Amino acid sequence: MSDNLLFLVNRKTKKMNKIFLIPVCILTIMSCKQAAKKDSTVANIQFLAMCEQYYQDGLKINPLAATYIGDERYNDLLANDGSVTYIQDYKKFNERYLDSLKVYDRESLDTNDRLSFDYLKDQLDMNIEGLKYHSEYLPFNQMFALPLTIGQLGSGTGAQPFKTVKNYEDWLKRVSAFSVWADTAIANFRKGEASGIVLPKALVVKMIPQMQALVVTDPKASLFYGPINLIPKTFSAEEKQKLTQDYINAISTVIIPTYKRLGDFLQNEYLSKARTTSGYSDMPGGAEWYAYLVRQQTTTNKTPEEVYQTGLKEVSRIKSEMDSIKNLVGFKGDLKAFFEYMKTDKKFMPYKNAKEILTAFENIHQRMKPNLKKMFDKEPKTPFEIRQTEAFRAASASAEYNSGSADGKRPGIFYVPILDAKTFNTTSGMESLFLHEAIPGHHYQISLTQENTSLPNFRRFGGHNAYVEGWALYCESLGKELGLYQDPYQHMGALGDEMHRAVRLVVDVAIHTKNMSREDAIKYMTDNEAISTEGATAEIERYMGIPGQALGYKTGAMKIRELRTKYMKQLGGQFKIAAFHTEVLKDGSLPLSVFESKMDAWADRQK
Repeated sequence: MSDNLLFLVNRKTKKMNKIFLIPVCILTIMSCKQAAKKDSTVANIQFLAMCEQYYQDGLKINPLAATYIGDERYNDLLANDGSVTYIQDYKKFNERYLDSLKVYDRESLDTNDRLSFDYLKDQLDMNIEGLKYHSEYLPFNQMFALPLTIGQLGSGTGAQPFKTVKNYEDWLKRVSAFSVWADTAIANFRKGEASGIVLPKALVVKMIPQMQALVVTDPKASLFYGPINLIPKTFSAEEKQKLTQDYINAISTVIIPTYKRLGDFLQNEYLSKARTTSGYSDMPGGAEWYAYLVRQQTTTNKTPEEVYQTGLKEVSRIKSEMDSIKNLVGFKGDLKAFFEYMKTDKKFMPYKNAKEILTAFENIHQRMKPNLKKMFDKEPKTPFEIRQTEAFRAASASAEYNSGSADGKRPGIFYVPILDAKTFNTTSGMESLFLHEAIPGHHYQISLTQENTSLPNFRRFGGHNAYVEGWALYCESLGKELGLYQDPYQHMGALGDEMHRAVRLVVDVAIHTKNMSREDAIKYMTDNEAISTEGATAEIERYMGIPGQALGYKTGAMKIRELRTKYMKQLGGQFKIAAFHTEVLKDGSLPLSVFESKMDAWADRQK
């Protein structure tokens, strides 16, 4: 077929220029495609606007979330999230945005917006389904507790800012709202009593002293007086005097009475109504509720039994690796004796004070820095600090990461609870703990996501347990590649941490679906890992209070490792570990099914 040609005269050169003559039918198609592209662009813009509105409305519903990401607009508010009105509004909020999604044709959206669509659809569906269960009847426990969060915020060293007079005034309003929240919590605990939805006794006895510890006779001795001790020098004498008096009044008339009410209620009424059993299956509708929590926390369709069987297999595999290290160091005795040796031998407890422990963690950071640059193309801009956990919550706290603010003003903080430095054990897995909670675990993932302004805000500041904790646990497996785990006992500690997550799959499910008692769960844990009875007790009670949450770690980590192995085989020399990590992190947290589809598409592009 001959070309359709058109000759035009170049006005400057007077030469004839040959161009292709495009038939009208093709011009029409191009025009249609341009129109479609324009419509698609409009759809994307409208979709992004809807996503942003969802995020903004979500901050109003959860003002604490706004505070934690450094958005100060709602620092004076606290949601009464157990009230009938709040629950109704929350349901309408989710239903409204689920209806909004139906307006958009997913396939007409660009790649990034399709991820947002899938993320949002999954989240809204799960939120609405969760309303079938009366979680408000269990408003807090010994670990997941607004009363403890309020203590952190009110100390003056947490996420709640105390830099301006307005900041100080905002906190006084939030404290008043906390008093209302506490009364609603008590009323909901009572509704739970009437319907058979109550906490286990073993948890309630831990909650009572937590409340009592915040009841003091002298307001100036209160944790909540902390912000007054930190008043900026720029405040006038009148401002300082007024705020000091206002805080003394609030502590005396609002804060102390609120914690006393909570403590007295738990001690004098609720404790006697609490159940002697451990699992959700012992409550009305509890088995169905737990199955929902498994799906929610793993972002998969796995059944509790599937998770349980995976746990048994992983426990067996990791135990074999532990045996290898035991033999490597020449220990004579069985694995349980080796655990006991690691837990009790004084050579594994070299520290004299908390500062030495914090310095040892920073040393881990410095040792792996050169290799971080090889495995990661990008590091966060958000500052990072290592701190000792505050004394008031250290006894019941685990090591943890508190995210920094997106603007970099508040650093990401790795908190280490240190009750007695002289008994702090190095074989607890210090290196793997740092990789998980700090760098490149939570600090890299959360900070890089928050710093990524190409993501809609609900993805920048949202998260899925299985992805977030899965990434952090996957990071523990990078120890040797990062130059760590040279000491066999640190490698053993890392295997111990992995075993800990595998044991969770077994005991969490068994507690809530197989009538495993608290005591049997503690024994299973101490039989399979180097953990003290006290440590195992705190862990098992955590799973009793927050069912399913502990399942996300291993589920997510196994998925990331599975995909890495698959792509290494598929791509061969084209596989680059830094590029893989960039792709894992660049779009933020996603449900695992959405995450896997995204990663498969990336691998296809590498070919």
